[in-house]
Amino acid sequence: MVYAMEANDIYTRGHSERVTVFSIMLGKLLKLDIEELKLLRIGALLHDLGKIGIYNSLLSKEQSLTLSEYEIVKQHPIIGERIIGPIGLPAPVHDIILQHHEWFDGNGYPYGKKGEDISHLARIVTVADSYDAMTSQRPYRMNLDPYSAGLEIMDNMATQFDPVIGTAFFNNYRSLIEPIENVPATRELLFDLF
Repeated sequence: MVYAMEANDIYTRGHSERVTVFSIMLGKLLKLDIEELKLLRIGALLHDLGKIGIYNSLLSKEQSLTLSEYEIVKQHPIIGERIIGPIGLPAPVHDIILQHHEWFDGNGYPYGKKGEDISHLARIVTVADSYDAMTSQRPYRMNLDPYSAGLEIMDNMATQFDPVIGTAFFNNYRSLIEPIENVPATRELLFDLF
């Protein structure tokens, strides 16, 4: 499903795997237990699955989206959660997919959840997803270097990001992103760790 989602977009190819690696590394740092790490892995891999239901022309648009186009894109968490609904995955996986764009201050989407009402696993994926988006090239903007992206996370703590998770990421981002440079380490985190 992840490969189907990323197949037509060179700008997001590998995004789900990188977000998963960052999420697992951050989850380990935050001392999640093995069952939570398993759920985190599945949810992070599938977090953007709902983009399958969004017009490819919007996802690969080279200019900024219009407000109406952005409203369509904002539906991808709901679409993703509906896609996995019949599969019978555990509720925390649904929460990650549905809540990974919710903001700590309640200004996210799709439902405007805030603080502790957002799944702690989704709050981890939010940081990982945002970091990867900021450091990846997109057709409509330049990517940031790792340090600048880390500063953006720090600058948006308590608004977009959980302060505890954001601080843990920023203080350890070099070691958290290291496995991305190492294919065997990445594969271990994605497939062989559990």
